[in-house]
Amino acid sequence: MMDPAQTLQAGPVTLCRWDRAWAEQLEQAIRASLPELRQFMPWATDQHGIADTRAYLEQSVAEWQARESWGYAIVNRHGEIVGSCSLMTRMGPGVLEIGYWVHSAHAGQGLASAAATALADAGLHVDGVDRVVIKHDCANPASGRVAAKAGFTQVDRITSPPQAPGETGSQLVWERRVQTSASRPDSFPAVTGSG
Repeated sequence: MMDPAQTLQAGPVTLCRWDRAWAEQLEQAIRASLPELRQFMPWATDQHGIADTRAYLEQSVAEWQARESWGYAIVNRHGEIVGSCSLMTRMGPGVLEIGYWVHSAHAGQGLASAAATALADAGLHVDGVDRVVIKHDCANPASGRVAAKAGFTQVDRITSPPQAPGETGSQLVWERRVQTSASRPDSFPAVTGSG
């Protein structure tokens, strides 16, 4: 199985494989964004601290090596960590799920859509993967806008127990699939003529 690249260009941001040395920067971004994150991220609580952030980075490194997920820092042009995103194998063979969040001070700038687009493009080039999925709670329409801008199509609505305060338990599922040659516009037969 071919892994995604350790660095992905994503328009206004670069996605960089997480490094343990970035714990302090990541923790600062989490702290600054906690009021928004806690609504839809079960791990984003007032008790979250630097030890949790270090544990997350250790887990990210281990899961990359085990090919269970590929976690990235979202880094802006000034070298600041402005969010986190990942491709995860937890939905089973042939599919990768995208997770992401963006620093509250940088929300609404298209960074999440740029990251999701880059992750989907990379994920669909992983051997054996034919679709990439984004799931979000119905109470979080901003994630739906991210998915739509990143070229995903809404395909399902599922129920799962709420895990965070803002969740309803009803989730929308979006996907992008590998394009087959029959579905690409450039696959139409060439027209030739004598005249």
